[in-house]
Amino acid sequence: MSAIVVHKFNHSGQLVTKYDGAVLDSGPHWVCLRAIFQRGDVDLGFVKFRQGDVFIEWFYDDRWYNIFQVQDGESSRIKGWYCNITRPAELHKEMIRADDLALDVFVRPSGQVILLDEDEFSALELPTEERMAALRAVEMIRRAVTEREAPFDRIAPR
Repeated sequence: MSAIVVHKFNHSGQLVTKYDGAVLDSGPHWVCLRAIFQRGDVDLGFVKFRQGDVFIEWFYDDRWYNIFQVQDGESSRIKGWYCNITRPAELHKEMIRADDLALDVFVRPSGQVILLDEDEFSALELPTEERMAALRAVEMIRRAVTEREAPFDRIAPR
């Protein structure tokens, strides 16, 4: 596994955070990596991220989102999938850049889809074409969940 650094920026290009990961696999338009949640516990109400949780992350340079499969650091139980709506990522050998557009989707292990941060997204000053691409990305995620496309093929049976 090769090391990679993820740089997360906000919609206006300001660095929000950066963290290390290890590349698990890649293709012409995507990279899959493994990262360990290093921050203190974060309780979002519908899921709790704990220090040591394992994130399997997919970044794409041809899609307006990324997907983080969140697993409990001790039991490997899947807590869900956190999907960030972003501009297409810049994928480099040792670095990924992702511009977050505030809108997020969380998919529970049951397949329930929760749309997050709609007010924050609405307040962003984005070109119309970017706003529309972001909303199409939400629908693409919903479709992938419904059709149980990877990585959502691990959702509990209906």
